[in-house]
Amino acid sequence: MDIFRRLYNRYVSADKVFAQKLKPILGFTPANIGVFKTAFYHKSMSIETPNKPTNERLEYLGDAILSTVVAEYLFKKYPNKDEGFLTKMRSKIVKRNTLNEIADNMGIDVILSEYSMGKMSSAMLGNALEAVIGAIYIEFGYTKTRNYVVKHILKSYLDFEELEQKDDNHKSILLEWCQKHGKDVHFMTISKVKVDKRDYFKVAVLIAGDEISFAEDFNKKSAEQIAAGIAIDKLNIINVKDNLTLN
Repeated sequence: MDIFRRLYNRYVSADKVFAQKLKPILGFTPANIGVFKTAFYHKSMSIETPNKPTNERLEYLGDAILSTVVAEYLFKKYPNKDEGFLTKMRSKIVKRNTLNEIADNMGIDVILSEYSMGKMSSAMLGNALEAVIGAIYIEFGYTKTRNYVVKHILKSYLDFEELEQKDDNHKSILLEWCQKHGKDVHFMTISKVKVDKRDYFKVAVLIAGDEISFAEDFNKKSAEQIAAGIAIDKLNIINVKDNLTLN
């Protein structure tokens, strides 16, 4: 039955243009096309259609499923690694920046740009990816969704050897360096304004009372990470095997 619905959605339905754009991104045409449309429907669109559901509920569902799939995959991939290593690896994979990159490489931005209003932030890409995973779960159930995520997302877009070596928690690196060198560090929110009906943050990094860097983003934590990364570059901080030094 679903195969006929997929063919109908791709060639006949009123949503056939959407379905045709979706197929090269996902690798299949959904039977439940309406669920996938919702996965791309950002809350900024609710200004024009306030009664239409946005992708936030699907994002919540997809986030939970992705975390479970990644945990199971890492548990099997690294049978001799301890809980600390597995937790750090999972964090690197499900963190917002990683999901944003994956979503961008998948081409999710092509569709998302048509279902959002105003400036499209990178965080919206990762949110949409989680919502899409939630939609895939509704379409296929857990087992097929797990297999899809492992094959078409984890194995297709991630370099696990690189991830093992990568420490991109800039805020943590900066805090450790400041602690080691006896310097006070503070992340200060300079401003919080509304842009396209959403909160937009400007955050500064203060070390020993001096402003070292600042960054802006729709997500406060993301702004702090960006600002910390800029500070690390300015201070020429190097993090090698957890031994923090200043060149």
